[in-house]
Amino acid sequence: MKFYNSVGPNPRVVALFMAEKGISITEVAVDLRSGENRRAPYNVEVNPAGQTPALELDDGTILTEITAICEYLEERFPRPVLIGATPEERAATRMWTRRVDLKICEPLTNGFRFAEGLPLFESRMRCLPEAAAGLKAVAQDGLRWLDPLIAGRDFIAGDRISLADILLFAFLDFGAGVGQPLDPANGNILRWYEGMKARSSANPS
Repeated sequence: MKFYNSVGPNPRVVALFMAEKGISITEVAVDLRSGENRRAPYNVEVNPAGQTPALELDDGTILTEITAICEYLEERFPRPVLIGATPEERAATRMWTRRVDLKICEPLTNGFRFAEGLPLFESRMRCLPEAAAGLKAVAQDGLRWLDPLIAGRDFIAGDRISLADILLFAFLDFGAGVGQPLDPANGNILRWYEGMKARSSANPS
C-alpha cells in the first residue's frame, strides 16, 4: 500500500490513526503548497478532487476521504479498536465523528481557508472571505456545545479512544496554529486535548 501524505489536518488524521494502530505504510509526499495535488499526475491518477490524503491499495485501488480510509484500515487491522468492536460501539463512534466534523472541523477549516489561508486557496476553490469570521464563530459554538458533554470522560465516545478523538485533535491542533486557539473556558476539552497531545501517536520519534 501507499499513503499519499501532505501538510494539513486531513492527512494528519490518517497518520494519527495509523500511529495508534502501529501501522507503517510507505508514504508518498505531496506538495500542497506548490499545488502538486491540483495537477497531473496526482489529480488524474490518484485523486480527481485534487485533495489529500489518499491510500493506494495493493491491487491499485485508490481510496480517498479520511473516514473511508480509516474505516478500511480498521477492517484490515482490527486491533487496537479505533472505530468499534460491536455494532453499538461502531455506531457511537460514527455518530460522534459526524458531530465533531460538522459542528467543529468543517467550519474551523473553512474559516481558515477564507481568511489566513486565502492567498493559497483563492485560486483553487470558491472562497467566501466575508464568511470567515462567522465560520470561526460556528466552530467555537460547537466546542462550547461539546465541552459539557465530555465532562468526566477521557474520550469523546466514552472510555476508549476512537476516530472521533483523532479527528477533533488533528483539527484543533491545526486551528491553534492558524489563529483559532482553544478557549480555556472549555475546561473539559482543554483537559482532553492535553491528554491527546501527550499520546505517543502525536509525538512521533
